[in-house]
Amino acid sequence: MSLYALKPKFQNKLRPLTESLAERGVTANQVTLFAAGGSIVVGALAGLGVFARVLFLLIPIWLFVRMALNAIDGMLAREHGQKSTFGAYLNELGDVVSDVALVLPFLSAPALAPADVWLFAIAAVIVECAGLIGPLAGASRRYDGPLGKSDRALALGAFALWIGLGLPVGGLARGLWWLLIVLAVVTIVRRVRAGVAEAGG
Repeated sequence: MSLYALKPKFQNKLRPLTESLAERGVTANQVTLFAAGGSIVVGALAGLGVFARVLFLLIPIWLFVRMALNAIDGMLAREHGQKSTFGAYLNELGDVVSDVALVLPFLSAPALAPADVWLFAIAAVIVECAGLIGPLAGASRRYDGPLGKSDRALALGAFALWIGLGLPVGGLARGLWWLLIVLAVVTIVRRVRAGVAEAGG
């Protein structure tokens, strides 16, 4: 089961804040841009973890904030009449940029090979592409797991917490990282199959 299934409950908690932001004139696109920009800044700072591993602790903190921002921008668009074609592009591209920005700091993790980090970053992008292709093929936008956006955030946050707290990072970390890559591939396959089945072939 993907964490995406918990999204409605999370949104309900954020609805009062969303309504307050809408009343103050904050737009969905502004929130989307802030989320993407914040991810780039946090990723750049965490990338300095090669000098101070504690900087990796910024990642789990920001991932929670980003999750809230993603929920808020969606509610602003849907529930406050802010939907737009440009906003749809901005939302999807912002998610991809944020994903890559928050994966690349792990290039400085001592136990992870750079090729492994890049492979996971590429897999994350393909996962989202596999979901986005659904409407082009006559299906819905696919959010199938097991490693959707929210699940990746949880996994990356846990990895960053592990490193940031100075816990031993060895062969086990690389093995778990490869498990994430495998789960990403499984997610790609599931989204493609589900989309094809939904579109009737």
